[in-house]
Amino acid sequence: MVRVLVWLLVLGLTVYTAVDCVQTEERRVRTLPRALWMLVILVLPVVGPVAWLIAGRPDQPGAPRIGGPGHRQGPPRGPDDDPDFLRRL
Repeated sequence: MVRVLVWLLVLGLTVYTAVDCVQTEERRVRTLPRALWMLVILVLPVVGPVAWLIAGRPDQPGAPRIGGPGHRQGPPRGPDDDPDFLRRL
């Protein structure tokens, strides 16, 4: 019974990631081309889907990205602490 459950989980993960990969726009796929990702997902049962979720899936909109646009170091600053704002006064 446990073996059946494990295989169902692996199959579910593989189907989910394959559908997610197919529905993702080609330009948003990271690391590899989409066709190669499909091959990896289908040939490597557990490793392929996990790799897609970690390295291939596009970033979610609004997700914080360290060092990306909109990322700030430290606490939020007020306008009087911003040199660009003060220069424009």
